[in-house]
Amino acid sequence: MQLYSFWRSQAAFRVRIALGLKGLEAEMTYVDLFKGAQCRPSYRQVNPAMLLPTLVDGEGPPLVQSLAILEYLDEVYREPQLLPKDPRDRAHVRALAYTVAVDAHPFVVPRVRNYLQSELHLDEPARMRWLQYWLDSATRVVEEMLSNDARTGRFCYGDGPTLADVCLIPHLTSAQMLYNCRFDSQPTVRRILTECMRIRAFTAAHPSNQADADRK
Repeated sequence: MQLYSFWRSQAAFRVRIALGLKGLEAEMTYVDLFKGAQCRPSYRQVNPAMLLPTLVDGEGPPLVQSLAILEYLDEVYREPQLLPKDPRDRAHVRALAYTVAVDAHPFVVPRVRNYLQSELHLDEPARMRWLQYWLDSATRVVEEMLSNDARTGRFCYGDGPTLADVCLIPHLTSAQMLYNCRFDSQPTVRRILTECMRIRAFTAAHPSNQADADRK
């Protein structure tokens, strides 16, 4: 198994967490998004969209798009399950995951930040306001969903990590580490972040613990 990853990639962080939760080991191949390594022909042959992550598992074609990879891992490597058995509960967990991974994350990826700078000529303070707005908006929505639902337990759903936690923690980590977002008004989100970071799969997958992390 091989994972194309980058320490600052939220999407790759999600997959690293899931691999850890399921006790799977992957050889890491680092693709430096800041240096444009994703645009090199060698990587484009692996992932035509030139995005991260990409997972190679066995002899089949590479797997792309983090949410698709996460569901693949949950279907092929069954334990522990990241999605509940009940259809309504599965929909709830997916909704939590998609709120951060689909509604917010696309607005803060490198290609969007680069467009804001090079095409719209927004200065750094304006770009920071953009990023913080989308990150904060999603966090507030998740807080409301969690705080008003009886299914919320130690984690986003019950007492074990699910797809929702796997997507939420990279979102919160990026918001906290890189964009100075705070969670003072989101106590449920803050508590779940603390719970997750007690688990090795989350801490080992953390950006600062990656071999390609910028230590400066």
